[in-house]
Amino acid sequence: MEKYFEILSQCPLFSGIEQCDLNTMIECLNGKAIKIRKGNPVFLEGDPARFVGIVLLGTVQIVREDYYGNRSVITVLQPGELFAEVFSCAGLEAMPVSVIALTDSEVLLLDCRRVFTSCTNSCHFHSLLIKNLLQGMAQKNLTLTQKIRYMSQKTTKEKLMAYLLDQAKQHESREFVIPHDRQSLADYLGVERSAMSAEISKLKKLGQIDTRGSWFCLK
Repeated sequence: MEKYFEILSQCPLFSGIEQCDLNTMIECLNGKAIKIRKGNPVFLEGDPARFVGIVLLGTVQIVREDYYGNRSVITVLQPGELFAEVFSCAGLEAMPVSVIALTDSEVLLLDCRRVFTSCTNSCHFHSLLIKNLLQGMAQKNLTLTQKIRYMSQKTTKEKLMAYLLDQAKQHESREFVIPHDRQSLADYLGVERSAMSAEISKLKKLGQIDTRGSWFCLK
C-alpha cells in the first residue's frame, strides 16, 4: 500500500493527514485494495452500499441504467478520486448505480461504518476525516450542477459546445484532452453517439474545432 501513499495524500478525504499516519488510518478503516480488470465492475447496482472507494490505479466510471437498459455515465474517476461515499452517507441499503473499470484498475475500499463513526481507539484523525468528507460531497454537488447545465441545453451541438468550452476554461488552453471516449462522452451528455459524432464532423468542417480521439482544439 505504501506505493500508493502519494496518490492517497492527494485524495480530498485525506487532506491534512500526514503520509506517516496513512497505514494506521487505513487499518483502522478496515481498508482493502482490490484489482479490477478492464470492463469488470467494482460495484453493481443493487450491491450493498457499504464501502467508500478511492481509485489507486487506472480509470473507473459511474453509470446508471434505466428500466430499458439505457446507460448514462454520471462521471469518470481518475487516481486519487473518491466514489460511493454519497450513497453510504445517505444510509442506502443498496447501490443505485454501477462502478465499472474503464481500464485495468486498482481501488481501495474503506468500511463506511468505520469512516463515519469514531473507533474505540479514539483515533485523532476521525474529526478531520468527516470534515474532508463533507467538503468533498459539496464539491461533487457543484460538479453535478455543472452536468445538469450541459444536459439542459436544447440541442446536441449546444450540449457538446457547453462541455468543450468548460474543458478549455478548466485547462486554461484551447487544446485539451477530455476524460471520455466518444461513447462515454455521448452517455455523459445524454445524447445519441451518432448524433454527437455528426455534430463533431460539422464543427470540424466549419473550422470551429479540431479533434483526434479524446484530444480537442477550439479554433
